[in-house]
Amino acid sequence: MPLHPTILDVTDRIRHRSAKTRETYLARIQAAAHAGPNRAHLSCGNAAHAYAAMGDDKDRLAATRAPNLGIVTAYNDMLSAHQPFESFPQLIKQAARAAGGTAQVAGGVPAMCDGVTQGQPGMELSLFSRDVIALAAGVALSHNTFDAAAFLGVCDKIVPGLVIAAATFGHIPAVFMPAGPMTSGLPNDEKSKVRQKYAEGQIGRDELMAAEMASYHGPGTCTFYGTANTNQMLMEFMGLHLPGASFVTPGTPLRDALTCAATDRALAITALGNAYTPAGEVLDERAFVNGMVGLMATGGSTNLVLHLPAMARAAGIILLPEDFAAVSSVTPLMAKVYPNGLADVNHFHAAGGLQYMIAQLLDAGLLQDDVKTVAGPGLSRYTHEPKLSQDTLVWTDGPDTSGNEKILRPASDPFKATGGLQDMAGNLGTGIMKVSAVAPDLHMIEAPARIFEDQEQVKAAFRAGEFTGDCIVVVRFQGPRANGMPELHGLTPILSVLLDRGLKIALVTDGRMSGASGKVPAALHVSPEAALGGPLARLQDGDILRVDARAGRLEVLTDGALDREAATPDLSANTHGTGRELFELFRQSAGPATLGASPLLPTEPQT
Repeated sequence: MPLHPTILDVTDRIRHRSAKTRETYLARIQAAAHAGPNRAHLSCGNAAHAYAAMGDDKDRLAATRAPNLGIVTAYNDMLSAHQPFESFPQLIKQAARAAGGTAQVAGGVPAMCDGVTQGQPGMELSLFSRDVIALAAGVALSHNTFDAAAFLGVCDKIVPGLVIAAATFGHIPAVFMPAGPMTSGLPNDEKSKVRQKYAEGQIGRDELMAAEMASYHGPGTCTFYGTANTNQMLMEFMGLHLPGASFVTPGTPLRDALTCAATDRALAITALGNAYTPAGEVLDERAFVNGMVGLMATGGSTNLVLHLPAMARAAGIILLPEDFAAVSSVTPLMAKVYPNGLADVNHFHAAGGLQYMIAQLLDAGLLQDDVKTVAGPGLSRYTHEPKLSQDTLVWTDGPDTSGNEKILRPASDPFKATGGLQDMAGNLGTGIMKVSAVAPDLHMIEAPARIFEDQEQVKAAFRAGEFTGDCIVVVRFQGPRANGMPELHGLTPILSVLLDRGLKIALVTDGRMSGASGKVPAALHVSPEAALGGPLARLQDGDILRVDARAGRLEVLTDGALDREAATPDLSANTHGTGRELFELFRQSAGPATLGASPLLPTEPQT
């Protein structure tokens, strides 16, 4: 089917807007590719340092032109999503030797968990950890001795940071190797009910802890459709995983076979062979538009609206909020995965998963097939699913029907005609709302504002019984310049309780809430942020606000509200403790949320 005119228009608009920056970027990576891996020109002393610990691989590294794969890993054993990576390097090295190449762990990158730091001071380091990860991966690859890179990462900021690094070293191929989701535990909706009961004081901490441990119970990614699993979807839609790799559980023969196959493929697509596929050419404007389509079709995490512009800018491509809005306007919402529904990602995968969805969206003209991927040319390769046949990995045609239409529906008969994310704009600034789980009668709320300057103030007001009528909760001074833009996930249970009591409640904030906002209508990432004198800093209790997801409007209706002096609270407490001292330069340098909130990448608007 011909490409949908809106998708074509968005792609052309991005290409035109990015012409100069993309041309500069491509020239730079082409020059790096022409120079080749520096190991060919190392002095004997340099080479001895690089190969000293490589044992039986020393001769192959020093005396041949066999491809060498650099592994950048986010392994740690305190996070379930990254613990499986402990065994990956040995498996990758064995597969590389079998393929005639070599592999070395080039370096590690930090991997913090928002689930651990929610509501804690450490959460204020979370967003900027993306940029630290990009820097750390850059250090790992700076030895310039690798023909390709294998990136091992899964969760919130880890994959975006690794993609920024992959784009920066765009002259070498980059293959992302996931660990997969944990097996299903306590259903997410049951866990959510327990959290609400705890928020209302109906149960104690022991019952809450038992529910949480039954939900997050083993190795692998959390099974709800938050940022981590949205990242995995994105890597398939953008052609950086092998087809069907995203949602295969850890510790299974198929998972190991996919890791070995990804190693083989990484070595096959270096400049030493005939299928050279540098990461910078995979990461073009078509890949990013395909990623946006996947985000909307799955109702993915709002965090990706922050990360995609930052990833794109590392590849010389400029994404703006209106691109997301345009893509959302024509992309059907095909999936219902918690918090958008009751299913988890394992149920989604079993129902047909990404292979069914990609096939449907290609047939509908909403995805672009003429892209480069690590698996070869054409996104249609990603309609095939991996299977083991007598211990041999093969790809077969993916399903042509959904296995469960309560979870996954065809593009022609979706859950909603438009995407799961809504761009918001008005006299309060610009933001984003995840509407895929929000009840239709909450898509437009007009109510008095309650103004707070951190989420603890909201929790205290809830405990004091102050929420007795409809209101719009404004939590300001939560942007990147104020305190690093932490997630406000801790507000979800209490705001959900208020909705269950029959109140109409919405949230407006210059902070984040990820894919976990659930049924709460939440206008997030509002920019310009309050710390820079944005409109939210001028609001007072009682101002009448309108949050209208139907029209995409975010407005204050009270006359003269925006003529007031901006509030200037004392933010000094955000600058120290739990390592926050080390991030002052990041806070001072962060760009606006609309452009990725990165302290590393250029953020000036360009045309």
